[in-house]
Amino acid sequence: MCGITGFIGYEEAAPILIRALKKLEYRGYDSAGIAIIHDEKIFVRKMKGRINLLEESLVENPLSGQAGIGHTRWATHGEPSDINSHPHTDSDGSIAIVHNGIIENYIKLKQWLQSRGVVFLSDTDTEVIAHIINHFYRNGNGAILQAVIETLKLLDGSYALAVVCADYPDRIIAVRKDSPLIAGSGAAGSFIASDIPALLEYTHDVYFLNDGEIAVLYRDHIELRGNEGEIILRATTHIDWDAESAVKNDFPHFMLKEIFEQPKAMEDALRPRLKKNDLNNALNNTLIDFDEIKFDENWADARRIVITACGTAYNAGVIGKYAFEHFARIPVEVDIASEYRYRNPIFNKHDIFIVISQSGETADTLAAMRLIKQNGGRVIAITNAPGSTLSREADTTVYTYAGPEIAVASTKAFTSQVMCIYLLALELGRFRGHIQGGLYQKYIAALSAIPAQARQILDKKEVIQRFASRQYNKTKMFFMGRQFDYPVSMESALKLKEISYTHSEAFAAGELKHGPIALIGADTLVISFATQKVLFEKMASNIREVTSRGAASLVITWEGGDFFDTITDETFALPKTEDCFSPLLAVIPAQLFSYYCAIQRGNDPDKPRNLAKSVTVE
Repeated sequence: MCGITGFIGYEEAAPILIRALKKLEYRGYDSAGIAIIHDEKIFVRKMKGRINLLEESLVENPLSGQAGIGHTRWATHGEPSDINSHPHTDSDGSIAIVHNGIIENYIKLKQWLQSRGVVFLSDTDTEVIAHIINHFYRNGNGAILQAVIETLKLLDGSYALAVVCADYPDRIIAVRKDSPLIAGSGAAGSFIASDIPALLEYTHDVYFLNDGEIAVLYRDHIELRGNEGEIILRATTHIDWDAESAVKNDFPHFMLKEIFEQPKAMEDALRPRLKKNDLNNALNNTLIDFDEIKFDENWADARRIVITACGTAYNAGVIGKYAFEHFARIPVEVDIASEYRYRNPIFNKHDIFIVISQSGETADTLAAMRLIKQNGGRVIAITNAPGSTLSREADTTVYTYAGPEIAVASTKAFTSQVMCIYLLALELGRFRGHIQGGLYQKYIAALSAIPAQARQILDKKEVIQRFASRQYNKTKMFFMGRQFDYPVSMESALKLKEISYTHSEAFAAGELKHGPIALIGADTLVISFATQKVLFEKMASNIREVTSRGAASLVITWEGGDFFDTITDETFALPKTEDCFSPLLAVIPAQLFSYYCAIQRGNDPDKPRNLAKSVTVE
């Protein structure tokens, strides 16, 4: 949610800030602004709307200076407007700040400031922070860092802050609590940002700020300090992501590019975990080997796996339920993280806890993880973000290696998460003695073939594009399936509503007659996933029920058969793999369908309304 950036160095700051903000657009925003220090004065330019409007205003009326901060805002306090946009300043404009997060006690602080004569210009919680910093700055010893430290002691809530002061044009002060913030230095100067893509053009070596840590940026170096100002010495983290992967190349949108990157992303999640086993040729020399995880007595004694996540990651977790129970024969409970943290869950010392988050900064998922750890649980995190809060606080981290995902609607992060889950479940099944020898190798071979099969699906994108052009205007779209196809239906419905703004819903096909069938009519499209062969007859019955009531129908099923051809308007054939691995393939045509529906409706699939890439507040 929102985006922060900052730069101090040897070049003009405004163009650098604008480029960085553009690389944070995927986080969701309704306004943008920058503050530049020049001649010991702060100049602010901000406005409601897209970054290109801000950029155009800077072309017409440039701001000069080699230090500044920038922000893209997603409204929480106060409607989207020029006044409520960030940066915010104190009364005389000598201190400017940008802020991600929510200050929960801002009303009390605002009333205190108003009692001291402070006049507020905006409706935001953020403006309070600027005035409090000014209060401590003017009433202290004139040290801006100490004023920030004293201010932080009064703030309840979450924040990532960047602060500039006209009296200190040689530095930017940044701090975080519960909202992500990174800092790095390169040849051009020093930078801060909410996320890695904003910095890749300038540096690959960054500091991931921990809660309560402060970064003081100078042109040629960065100081890390604790919440009392004490110096912290820590090495930077090197990010291997290619800067080119954060640009669209020849694709019209990041979402389509990332859909097409899935074969490589799944391969990158898979290959490092497949190792040759020279000690036992009977196993065909291949084993699943997680360097991050030691399968020991904790796994042997486990009585239950608990998975918690939000959104798309939750849907991956539901696939994990089916996978762990199928391969390892262990009960699995999957919880929405925002529910888990409040429902007084039951903990057991023999539980295995898995939390999933693409960004590693999802607020509810982090809170769920902390609750688990407070109750003595050990946490395995699955994430795509090295250095993220989740990766640092979890006991063990499994990285998906998907590379930067820019589009708000997740695609390659999802399939990479699912690939990691399958590998974990399959290896746990072998470790606990439920999968042996030839069957184990058969499953490994099937997973190894998935990336190439995904490319075959993408080669047929025009089939889905044509179908979407005929069906995008349906007012209701439903997705249904059974067993492994059910969570794929959930993810497909979520993708469609996220970017096409079409009412879409998923249900287990056996639930059709328990309510959803009342909504079926000629204005309805039903997309059915049918990859579980033992349930083909059941699915055929469900499909007949919806088509007999006038609904249009698409069935996504295996190639080489015509089982559903006579009862549906169209089928999309998937390359054959094991039924249990079907989600890795079946979700791809659904992602394409959502994308093309959004395009037909004139929507920007990369930046859906009201949504943010990383939900860092409740």
